[in-house]
Amino acid sequence: MNSDQQHRCLCIFLLLPPRFVVGVYPTGMSSHRISRGPTRSPLSSRRLVPNPNPTQNHTASSARANHLTAAPPPPQRVTGPRPYTATMFPPLLSRAPSSPLLTAASTSTTASPPAALRLQPPPSNSKPPVATALAAAAAAGLLLLSPAPAPSRADPEFTVYYGTAASAANYGGYGGNASKKDTAEYVYDVPEGWKERLVSKVEKGTNGTDSEFFNPRKRAEKEYLTFLPGIRALAPLGAVLDNLALSDVGLQDQIASADEVTSAERADGAGQVYYEYEVAGAGAHSLISVTCARNKLYAHFVTAPSAEWGRDEAVLRRLHESFMTIQPGAPPPATES
Repeated sequence: MNSDQQHRCLCIFLLLPPRFVVGVYPTGMSSHRISRGPTRSPLSSRRLVPNPNPTQNHTASSARANHLTAAPPPPQRVTGPRPYTATMFPPLLSRAPSSPLLTAASTSTTASPPAALRLQPPPSNSKPPVATALAAAAAAGLLLLSPAPAPSRADPEFTVYYGTAASAANYGGYGGNASKKDTAEYVYDVPEGWKERLVSKVEKGTNGTDSEFFNPRKRAEKEYLTFLPGIRALAPLGAVLDNLALSDVGLQDQIASADEVTSAERADGAGQVYYEYEVAGAGAHSLISVTCARNKLYAHFVTAPSAEWGRDEAVLRRLHESFMTIQPGAPPPATES
C-alpha cells in the first residue's frame, strides 16, 4: 500500500462514527480491530470500503464537530414576573393514568398574578329583591290583622253601695229577710278594695253617720254619708255648709283653714236638687253633695289629703258624682262595675 492509500485509509478512519473502526494496513502488517465504543459481535463486523470522495466526508465531519463543540447561546434576561414552569418526567407520565390535572401540569405555562377582585356597589335606584318585598308585606299584614291590645284602665272597678239611712232605734236593719237594695234610700259608688268601717249606734245617733268606706292603703282617703231627719227643704246655698259644720268638727277646721270654697247647684233628671261644695285647703281636699228627700237631709262627703288628691282626683270626683237619692216607689238603680 502506497502512501496515498494510507492517507485515504486514515481519512476514512477519522470520518467513521464513534462506534468501532476496522483499520486496513499495508501488506505484512496484521490487521486488528480498533474499538471506540461498545464491543460488537464478530458477526456484526464489516469490511469498509474507502470513500472515493474524502473531501465530502471531511466537510460533514467538520460540521458535526462544530455542532458538538459550539458554545451554547447566552441566556436571555427575563423581565417581569418569573414564569412558573411545571415539568413532568415522561417515564412517570407514561405509567400514570391519563388525568386532566396531569395533562395540564405536563405542559409549561406562564401564570400571571391574580388581579384584585373589586365588588361593584349596587346602584342607588335598585329595587329590593322580590323575596324581601314579600316578607315586608307579610309583616305589615300581620301587624294590621293582629288585635290591638286592650287599653289599660287607670280607674279601678267600682261597686254600688245601697244605703238605708235607718234611725239609731232601728240600727242593724229591720230583721227578717229585708234586703238593703229593696229598702235603699240612696246609692253611691265604692272602688273595689276599699273597706267599710262599721258605724256604731252612738255615732249614728249623735252626728247621723250612716255609712263610711276608706282606702286601706291611704286611710285618710275616704267617703261617707250623714243624714238628719225632719228637714223638708234645703236652706239657702250659703247657709247649708255652715249648718253641716256644726255637727262635724273636722269639717269646721277644714273650712276655717281652706284656701278656697266653691258652691254650685244642680238638678238630676227627676228634678231632684243638689248643692255641690268643694273645699280646698293646704291639708285636705273635700267634695260635698247635699240634698233633701223623704223629709231627711242627706250629705255625701269625699275627702282626701292634698298630697293624695293630685294622684286620685279622677277617682274621687267619680265617687262624688255617683251619689243620688232614690224616690219612694222608684226602682233602685242597677249595679254598675
